[in-house]
Amino acid sequence: MQSLDFFSTKRRSPFGHIFRVFFLALLLCTLSPSPVASEVIGTVDTVFHMFSRDDDIVVEAFDDPDIPGVTCYLSRARKGGVKGMIGLAEDPSDASIECVRTGPIEVPQSVLSGKKDGERVFKKATSLVFKSMQVIRFYDKKRDVLIYMVYSDRVVEGSPKNSVTVVKVQ
Repeated sequence: MQSLDFFSTKRRSPFGHIFRVFFLALLLCTLSPSPVASEVIGTVDTVFHMFSRDDDIVVEAFDDPDIPGVTCYLSRARKGGVKGMIGLAEDPSDASIECVRTGPIEVPQSVLSGKKDGERVFKKATSLVFKSMQVIRFYDKKRDVLIYMVYSDRVVEGSPKNSVTVVKVQ
């Protein structure tokens, strides 16, 4: 007799295994918190939908979690329609970023050492599971500036669309 336990390994169907792996990946993606919460500043509608949310451009703000005194503003496209309302639509990869000094900046030693591949300071899901928008921070020692880059990624293939902004430390 076959077990009714969802995670049982006694099932013989390969589709059951694929379903379990997909379900666990979905669960991990939805439960993993963003390193930083953003605040919606405003939206502008771009495409009208009669009975559901319109496509729009969202302007959000977040403070750098490691560097007090830096606030970043993101402008990103968001898909509407019925799929967008229930979270099944995949948002476009278009985004723009501007970071500004909002107070005194004290850069911790861990940032000053400057990792070559940068450090993720913000991440937001832009589809149900497989796509996200991320902001990566770099430090340019020679010019004493913080560089913030926004881009979109996917499990299989990311987008080359990106935007960069710079904040002078001293």
